[in-house]
Amino acid sequence: MDDWRNGGFGLYVHWPFCQAKCPYCDFNSHVTARIDQSKWAEAYRRELLRAAPQLSGRVLNTIFFGGGTPSLMHPDTVATVIDTAREIWPFSNDIEISLEANPTSVEAGRFVGYRDAGVNRISMGVQALNDDDLRRLGRMHSVSEARAAFDVARNCFDRVSFDLIYARQGQTIETWKAELNDALSMTIDHLSLYQLTIEAGTAFGDRYERGTLRDLPSDDNAADMYLATQQICEAHGLPAYEVSNHALPGAESRHNLIYWRYGDYLGVGPGAHGRLTLGGDRYATETYLQPGAWMEAVTSGSGEAQRTLLSKDDASAEFLMMGMRLVEGLDMGRYRNISGKDLPADRIAHLVDIGMVETRGDRLIATDDGRAVLNAILRELLVE
Repeated sequence: MDDWRNGGFGLYVHWPFCQAKCPYCDFNSHVTARIDQSKWAEAYRRELLRAAPQLSGRVLNTIFFGGGTPSLMHPDTVATVIDTAREIWPFSNDIEISLEANPTSVEAGRFVGYRDAGVNRISMGVQALNDDDLRRLGRMHSVSEARAAFDVARNCFDRVSFDLIYARQGQTIETWKAELNDALSMTIDHLSLYQLTIEAGTAFGDRYERGTLRDLPSDDNAADMYLATQQICEAHGLPAYEVSNHALPGAESRHNLIYWRYGDYLGVGPGAHGRLTLGGDRYATETYLQPGAWMEAVTSGSGEAQRTLLSKDDASAEFLMMGMRLVEGLDMGRYRNISGKDLPADRIAHLVDIGMVETRGDRLIATDDGRAVLNAILRELLVE
């Protein structure tokens, strides 16, 4: 009943607004001319208070403001969310409160406001350290602006992460290595490094379908970039702790670890997802996608659009997919408790034989080679 305690309990707050829509982005983000910050603050507060009675007796480990561009939120809006959460749940002594920021929306005064509200970690969407590529990615900042924003963040917060995208148009392994080494020369303790994924329904997806998204690296070159990423980051003392995330020891994203360790998290805001254990059953929750629809629903009583009871098979499959992303691997005892059955021993033995996974006690761990082809491992373990 309390399996979620192995992962912890977090709060995800989705801010749906951006200054512009990036062509590769399939997140729930919207561009609007005017935002009533006080109205949004009150809506978040109402949603948290609505959820509170179902989630009493918990300690809150993390809060994550994602988006969209949460650094467009007024610090008072952020403070309202944090203060309301503090009213409802006791905070863990080392609670992590993260906020995503774009370099174009970084202001020293606003960052001081976030810090005073309780934010203690910033995740910056830098994406590239090359001005031409930033333009191709639809980003509104330059490299110099990104570096300046990073310095502002570093002066306000002890913990600062930033994101980079690789396997971009025209990128070679040599240019990616140089860019990554440049990033690692900054005072950084966490990096999220994602391979460019072409998603259907995005501007890049449409161009790809028309054959006009040119000069993307081949799959082999992208794989070489992934392997080089692991080697370079490890050499700089930021080994991978998850497929796309690297950190100094102790600087891992605690909020994301709740996802990967299959804890519980409440999702509020337009398009936010959650996973909640209630009465011994695990549920997937979804909120209304459009900001106006979500706001209207909150005013009427609840921004939650759907709550789905997860079967043992669905929950154990999610646990497997999340846990195998981590370098620490999967607790097979937990898998057994969630699913009511063991993972297939013959398939594990085969994956061990070909060097894709290893076992340490009751843990199943993808090797370095295995994490590079993780989807294939998951298909092997999940097939009936």
